[in-house]
Amino acid sequence: MSTLDLILALGGAAALLAAILPEVLAGRPLSLPLVYLLAGVVLFALPIGLPDPDPIAHRTALEHITELCVVISLMGAGLAINRRAGPRGWSTTWRLLGLTMPLTVAGVAAAAMALPGWPIGAALLLGAVLAPTDPVLASDVHVGEPVDAANADDEVRFALTSEAGLNDGLAFPIVYAAIAVATAGGAGWLGEWALVDVLYRTAAGVVSGLLIGRLLGRLFFRARSGGLRLSERRDGFVALAATFLAYGVTELAHGYGFVAVFVTACTIRRAEHGHGYNNVLHGFVEQVERLLTAWLLLLLGGFVATGGLAALTWRGAAVGLLLLLVIRPLAGWLTQWRGRAGPRERLAISFFGIRGIGSLFYLAYALGEAGFGVPAEELWAVTGFTVLASVVLHGVTATPVMDRVDAIRASRRAEAPDL
Repeated sequence: MSTLDLILALGGAAALLAAILPEVLAGRPLSLPLVYLLAGVVLFALPIGLPDPDPIAHRTALEHITELCVVISLMGAGLAINRRAGPRGWSTTWRLLGLTMPLTVAGVAAAAMALPGWPIGAALLLGAVLAPTDPVLASDVHVGEPVDAANADDEVRFALTSEAGLNDGLAFPIVYAAIAVATAGGAGWLGEWALVDVLYRTAAGVVSGLLIGRLLGRLFFRARSGGLRLSERRDGFVALAATFLAYGVTELAHGYGFVAVFVTACTIRRAEHGHGYNNVLHGFVEQVERLLTAWLLLLLGGFVATGGLAALTWRGAAVGLLLLLVIRPLAGWLTQWRGRAGPRERLAISFFGIRGIGSLFYLAYALGEAGFGVPAEELWAVTGFTVLASVVLHGVTATPVMDRVDAIRASRRAEAPDL
């Protein structure tokens, strides 16, 4: 039996389960990512000849696979959001991006310097890697299918979806800052970093996403020729074309492709808010995302089973647990003070700062650009442990917590049916 045959067989089984398990696990306090993670641990612990999923030896491949998974999930997140963008309707999102995320980066960096004693470049990198919430693993707390009503999304699901859609791209400037600290040192890089990595790349991502989204929206829904009006042909794979076009064009212009993909998806959705073609596009993207997620989580489980956490110290583990249990919840709670979300919604939004595939991408990318004075094995161990802990913690609690949030929302509607 060849290794390739074994990989194909297991990949096919994982793909089949990706179609079956969501229905089986619906309503249970057990998430699909957690099942795949456990399955990966079991599979790679068996003596069946699977290759070692070493993120250091296969850094480039891991970078590109996780990059692909994230951009596809960003398209799905943008297509699913029903609320129109604006200062008031998205106020919770702006607080999470502008306040919670920087506080989280600072908190993680401070913990990494104080506990494991890492140099500032490595500590800042860990803060950047672990700051973004994940659009891939958070399906249980994200908005679902596109619907007609613009106010259909509850504040918790909307906030977590929109935050994850944008902060994956907005973590890049901090990653670049960590790379500059590790390679250049001093403060001479700050001016170029602020102008290029913060202002230009972010603006290029937003502008590119808006332009491509409007162009594709016109093509999909309003082209004069019926042959060009793709919404009449129901081809879901066009969502991948939009994803790759927005990402590729923006990256060629040295902008943030993650930001562009999400903005493109939101703009396409706005072109014809209630059109059924949005559901077709979203459904196809969701299927591809589920498939890639299944394979990546099997590999993450294999990373654990083959000793990937051997370099983890209790101090490194403490940083990850502090992020999940103290830093993110506290920062999220404080920055939502007097915001749109009610007290219990604030708790849920603050708690579900899920870490996942985006963190793996950023670490793989950064380690290809510079050394940070900390062994790569230790960086991977801390990041892998944090993602693992997030999958377990949030995977077990997502269903009961969101059921409670939905019950509170239904009770409020019953008391005030005109809202």
